[in-house]
Amino acid sequence: MAHAHIASSGPAWATAVTMGAHGLMSDEPAALGGADAGPAPYDLLLASLGSCTAITLRMYAARREWPLEEVILDLSHHQEDGRSKITRKIWLEGDLDETQRARLADIAERTPVTLTLKNAADITTVLQP
Repeated sequence: MAHAHIASSGPAWATAVTMGAHGLMSDEPAALGGADAGPAPYDLLLASLGSCTAITLRMYAARREWPLEEVILDLSHHQEDGRSKITRKIWLEGDLDETQRARLADIAERTPVTLTLKNAADITTVLQP
């Protein structure tokens, strides 16, 4: 089960993000009134999708002893007709044949975060006292 704790009380829109033993700052860019003290929320969303994709592809290839040396991703997000659009470009480094590359492309479409975003998540908001 994933968990994140967010605290926002500092300058402008900066938020302290804690996930277990790990922490980072998130903020909006100066153009949106922030101090650019960390990645913006959509940047974090893309980082989550990209990280999950890279990890899943590497795990899949390792289990099959395929020669995947590196996974490189470039992701972008924009809005179009009121809907979010994400482009995920993937480079697979290593001596992979076309069948292996095609299988990894197929697996990329079914990583856990990919499926969460494609299927949309049910979000329950509980305002605490």
